[in-house]
Amino acid sequence: MTTKLSVNINKIATLRNSRGGDNPSVLKAAIDCQRFGAEGITVHPRPDERHIRYADVREIAPVITTEFNIEGNPLEDKFVALVLETRPHQVTLVPDAPGQLTSNHGWDTIRQQAYLREIIGVFKSAGIRVSIFVDPDANLVAAAADTGTDRVELYTEAYARLFPADPREAIAAYIAAAEAAVAVGLGLNAGHDLDRYNLQYFSQNIPGLLEVSIGHALIADALYLGLENTIQIYKRQLQK
Repeated sequence: MTTKLSVNINKIATLRNSRGGDNPSVLKAAIDCQRFGAEGITVHPRPDERHIRYADVREIAPVITTEFNIEGNPLEDKFVALVLETRPHQVTLVPDAPGQLTSNHGWDTIRQQAYLREIIGVFKSAGIRVSIFVDPDANLVAAAADTGTDRVELYTEAYARLFPADPREAIAAYIAAAEAAVAVGLGLNAGHDLDRYNLQYFSQNIPGLLEVSIGHALIADALYLGLENTIQIYKRQLQK
């Protein structure tokens, strides 16, 4: 099994928004990423639309022939309505606060279980696969199975931060969390601060890893290496 690469194109939208207009084109970036070999496209619209706009999601959704993954906080009614309107292949639920710079924690699948069960049911009844963002805690992963979610996405910032000093220590909690996901029958995704230096070690050591979502590092590398070449480099890091 080869782990799939989903490219988060938020940073393309950030660059476009800095000058207005449509350069670079977010739509073209999505089309090109899948043409260059990405197995998925990820977007994370936030309430202030500071990068991906809701209009972008509506424009992109019909042209994605691989997997379309929309991330966001379901506490925002506008977000829920957008997902139900565009019907992506997967929705990833992330507990971001309004105005938060970037995602920095996962759901408490024990304390928030009732809410998660309810909102996950809304998306699944529409035929949308659901993944929820979780910290690398085996107990929280196990509890996620009772929410009805199809997958969990492990929040990998801590792994990326610790990896340069001690890869084994950095990945230990993630292996335990992945094993817990496999044990309860949950699909497993991962993302946040993964890059071309730490990705291979992560993918080779995490059992059952189905998909990684990578944006910031991949787009930054593409400035120097080219988008097509960068996507292929990242895909090679995911080969078992």
